[in-house]
Amino acid sequence: MTSTKLKKSDFAALSEFRYQMRRFERFSEDVVQAQGITPLQYLLLLHLKGYPERDWATVGELAERLQAKHHGVVALITRCEAMELVARRHSVEDRRRVEVHLLPKGETILAQLAEQHRIELLSLQGIFTIPNIRHE
Repeated sequence: MTSTKLKKSDFAALSEFRYQMRRFERFSEDVVQAQGITPLQYLLLLHLKGYPERDWATVGELAERLQAKHHGVVALITRCEAMELVARRHSVEDRRRVEVHLLPKGETILAQLAEQHRIELLSLQGIFTIPNIRHE
């Protein structure tokens, strides 16, 4: 294994990247909690809306996106259902599969929060190259 010695500038770049990441996380935590939901609940809503090629996801798919344990995601979904943000439905194609769907209340909260996050990400574009963020 070859070893490359990191330079001061490498450490500075890594430090700046982690600082800006944490700054964004802190921003996200604050705006999400101001809406009355937790950061994990926001991420669940975001991953549902953003799931590729369909408007729902399974518990397993959400667990992968959240990088969380299956049972923890089940509990998160249960809390979101109690708040009327999401609903579980049996698949029409395979009754054994449970789909998690975004409800109108969750959609409204998500749209407001996603816009705030988009604006914050755009403010970071001068610092980092962030792909697929539209300027309007």
